[in-house]
Amino acid sequence: MRFKIMTLGCKVNQAESSGLAETLRQSGFSDAAETADADVLIVNSCAVTAESVRKTKQMLRSLKRKNPAAKLILTGCWPQAFPDDDFGDADFITGTKNRDALLQWLADAQAQAAGQTAQISPYQSGDAFSPLPCADTTRTRAFLKIQDGCNQFCSYCIIPFARGRCRSMPAERLEAEAERLAKEGFREIVLTGINIGFFGMDTGQPLADAVAVCAKQPGFLRVRLGSLEPERMDTETLEALAACEKFCPQFHLSLQSGCDSVLKRMNRRYTAADYRALAEKIHSIFPHAALTTDVIVGFPGETEADFEETLRFVQEIGFAKVHVFPYSPRTGTRAAEFPDQIPQPEKVRRAARLTALANEIRRTHLSRMVGETAEVLVEGEKQQNAQRFYQGHTPDGTLVKIFPENAEKGLHNSVICVTIEGYEDDCLVGRPQPVPEPD
Repeated sequence: MRFKIMTLGCKVNQAESSGLAETLRQSGFSDAAETADADVLIVNSCAVTAESVRKTKQMLRSLKRKNPAAKLILTGCWPQAFPDDDFGDADFITGTKNRDALLQWLADAQAQAAGQTAQISPYQSGDAFSPLPCADTTRTRAFLKIQDGCNQFCSYCIIPFARGRCRSMPAERLEAEAERLAKEGFREIVLTGINIGFFGMDTGQPLADAVAVCAKQPGFLRVRLGSLEPERMDTETLEALAACEKFCPQFHLSLQSGCDSVLKRMNRRYTAADYRALAEKIHSIFPHAALTTDVIVGFPGETEADFEETLRFVQEIGFAKVHVFPYSPRTGTRAAEFPDQIPQPEKVRRAARLTALANEIRRTHLSRMVGETAEVLVEGEKQQNAQRFYQGHTPDGTLVKIFPENAEKGLHNSVICVTIEGYEDDCLVGRPQPVPEPD
């Protein structure tokens, strides 16, 4: 049987889809080139916003219309967080837990004939970490999920209900996975999780130790971290990360607001001053670090003065990149019931203002690199206006398009020095420096 997986949402979902695909291959399934060719269509859903659920419903309807004969499976955060919702055209529904049920259903023709089936297992206190195999055909960058769940219960967020409590990959499994991925030829490993800063709170293994375990594998050239929460990044952790030569100084630290009163209503566990002090500490330890972030605008009760405070804060920190989100009420969260909900047109206006500022700051970040030399891990080859180019990322996570002077071969999966000549859209543009002739 042939399968195709469609993924909505975060990097963790993408990593889990990759792992699910590998599990299916190991069970005898093969990849379908197009949705029309698939016998099994799987939608890995997101539930962070109402818009993400709307897109999932739209995708389910479209897939069923284009390929009515295929088995349509819904998995991920939406059914886990809202198990009583109407899941429309899906034949089988499961959540973020017990994905083995998906394979069992596919193997049971009688169950398939019984009509729409849902097997959504609720999370319980003390649930163990459930790993999935990590796979990627490019063999350059491996995303390894080492943590799941969240204990924070921010007032706007449904994720604790969709992912359960914090749990971590055991140390011996992490070491075995890192060793396997390095031997398979991956050159960079990205450690991901729902709230990766809380890795080890249940096992006693610090996050910096997880980085060190990966860095000791000779096949890896780089080790990178996924999204982080500010309150878990202390000086001891930062200094331990700095001691690892393979660690990439890219910190995606979720801000959400630069206004203390808004942060308090969000149930965030830090102040703007705490965040500023952390940013200063990171830059003192990692002079070439890039800080990226997420910001929510139009949170209930956010005044124009509060919003202006966030604008000033974002400008002051000088993020390398800012992801801007208008607040979206989620049923089941406290903030959805807060008074003083902001009208949608005002949220759109504020998002546009902050996005314009974020784009300006991003251009400043990119322009500083023009004329410099950057080390780039080449991840693939692409085509633009009939011109071939390579692309990859710098240690601080900036995407670079590399236009070679000649038809260089064998660049994939190698780190090369690139002279940065300019930037376009959201990336840098450069040319590889010539390799010195041997004496």
